[in-house]
Amino acid sequence: MPKRSLENVGLGLTGACVALVALVVVTLIVMVAEQGLTTFFVDGVGFGSFITGQNWIPTDGRFGALPLIVGSFSVTILSTLLALPVALGSAVFVVEVQPVFGRRVFQPLIELLVGIPSVVYGLIGLTVVNAAMRAVFGDAAGTGAGILSGAIVLAVMILPTVTTLSIDALAAVPNEYREGSYALGCTRWQTVCHVVLKSALPSLMTAVILGMTRAFGETLAVQMVIGGVEKAMPGGLLDPAATLTTALTSGLANATTGSVEYHALWSLGLLLMGMSLLFIVIIHVIGKRGAKRNG
Repeated sequence: MPKRSLENVGLGLTGACVALVALVVVTLIVMVAEQGLTTFFVDGVGFGSFITGQNWIPTDGRFGALPLIVGSFSVTILSTLLALPVALGSAVFVVEVQPVFGRRVFQPLIELLVGIPSVVYGLIGLTVVNAAMRAVFGDAAGTGAGILSGAIVLAVMILPTVTTLSIDALAAVPNEYREGSYALGCTRWQTVCHVVLKSALPSLMTAVILGMTRAFGETLAVQMVIGGVEKAMPGGLLDPAATLTTALTSGLANATTGSVEYHALWSLGLLLMGMSLLFIVIIHVIGKRGAKRNG
């Protein structure tokens, strides 16, 4: 086959792959939007009451998603706050303190956590974390299931992602920056804090956002430890709650196709998809600003 013809075949195949991916993405968005928007434009559920309503009781026709939204964001933000210091400290250790040991031993070890199924994290949380909550907080923790338990389990689950991306971010900082800092008389920790971390800040923020995206969409492990209470707003971190994903998985099995409850659950899916797209946009904005800054 002539070289020119082979090149055209390659361009055609790659173009077809891109078109297929684009078609799948557009189809998913259209399908979820069509089902989700039916709740507001056909079934007559008000968008304002859906977003701000404080009771999710589909059997009574009450579709207030605010408790689920609060549960999702509470677990996501708290798990990120718990995982970030550990991930950042581990990344500094691997890149700046013990690079040989960190690369050969520690990083492969932390990456093994990615391969553990979600149900295993859920079982550990159910038997260990919930029991620890009862032991520490007593009767205030009830059964131990709650937002704090879910956040602890999620923090362990997103730790490998945030740690690996943080290691890559710090390793990408040019050595010339470190050498220049040492030449000015700065210590190792002054260099790490004021040069390396500041230079890697856009990439570190991307790592945090990706970790939050993973936490926001997690279902099974959270469902096992958070309590699954969807009807009312949680009053504190120890209270049982529910998230958008747990409400979806528990509700779809019992919802009748074409019913208001069925469409309302699709609306939760639409809300989840919108938040995921928002996270992606934030990542791209951070990446562009980081590129301009480094440029």
